[in-house]
Amino acid sequence: MQLPIYQADAFTSRLFGGNPAALVPLEQWLADDVLQAIAAENNLAETAYIVAVERGYELRWFTPVAEVPLCGHATLVAAHLLWTELGYAGGEIAFFTQSGELRVRRSGETIEMDFPAQPPTVIALDPDYSTAVGATPARALAVADNLDMMVLEFDSAARVAELLPDMRALASLKHRGVICTAPGGKRQCDFVSRFFAPAIGIDEDPVTGSAHTLLVPLWAEKLGKRHLDARQISPRGGELECELRGDRVLMRGTAVTYLRGQIRL
Repeated sequence: MQLPIYQADAFTSRLFGGNPAALVPLEQWLADDVLQAIAAENNLAETAYIVAVERGYELRWFTPVAEVPLCGHATLVAAHLLWTELGYAGGEIAFFTQSGELRVRRSGETIEMDFPAQPPTVIALDPDYSTAVGATPARALAVADNLDMMVLEFDSAARVAELLPDMRALASLKHRGVICTAPGGKRQCDFVSRFFAPAIGIDEDPVTGSAHTLLVPLWAEKLGKRHLDARQISPRGGELECELRGDRVLMRGTAVTYLRGQIRL
């Protein structure tokens, strides 16, 4: 069996920036262990798979070690490649996922993703989180019953940039992903972030769309504005234009195609 595979960099306008993800278009779903094995072989933060259905595409995302319920950058990559490589002609794509229906639109080179907002609330700070990231945040926030992500808020972008987390310690924590964030300050944006998830095979994710479903409601309330410019200050880095619209988070960005190939099974 041969399967097409593509790879693109998301939330960037330049090759080798942003966050890389793979896309494997399928005619029908393969066994989960095969999907996971391909993702492990790719060894990217995410490998996305799509299957065409009546009103759009079913979409699933896999890290090298686990399937995840929501992924922003791989959704952007999937939409970008449908428009640029796979002949999709519509102006909007409906993706059907574990997190519900996700709508993606394009305007020129810019792609807009429409995701559910996940407003976090303040929780008691577990000192194990401070130990794991190597610094004590101003406060901790999380979404009830969501163990995929939690937020550590710091006072300055410089503090977030300097973090040197203990990945083994992070991997042992209750929440699988830890978002560290602060005001943008001199970085000329509204807020910055970094995202660590060694428990699911991602020590530091370059740019994390799903994290912004928590970050945008948080910073929209703190700053009193709905339109926000965000930067993820990982080594690769990336930029997102964000908007809080009711109970939805809109994220806008671009992508650059890196690879076209075939998988032989």
